[in-house]
Amino acid sequence: MKIFTLKTNHRTEFINIDKFIKEALNESDLKEGIVCVYVPHTTAGVTINENADPDVVHDLAQTLDLLIPWNGKYRHSEGNSPAHVKASLIGSSVQLIVHKGDLVLGTWQSVYFCEFDGPRTRKFYVKIIKGE
Repeated sequence: MKIFTLKTNHRTEFINIDKFIKEALNESDLKEGIVCVYVPHTTAGVTINENADPDVVHDLAQTLDLLIPWNGKYRHSEGNSPAHVKASLIGSSVQLIVHKGDLVLGTWQSVYFCEFDGPRTRKFYVKIIKGE
């Protein structure tokens, strides 16, 4: 397993982490199997979405902000309930197929670390699982 650290710069931010996942995959020499990416935070997540047009992740962030506003009537005393809700909706892990040593992603897909309570220093884990 490989642990990566990154610094986020904004309250809500989507960061392409493909290069980190490929680094872990290349170090493993895995040809067939699964890569699991896991985010161990309750106010951040990970998702797969389009990488060709940066407006897509902008629209995702904007839509989440509209659906889950920061000025809602939340009870959590730390004041970051919207970040917890967003992280739960997005999820904390993704799994990717590895075939012939490469990640199997659609033409326009990338993996994004999703910050919902930044700026912060965050971690995510990449676990390589051997297959047949």
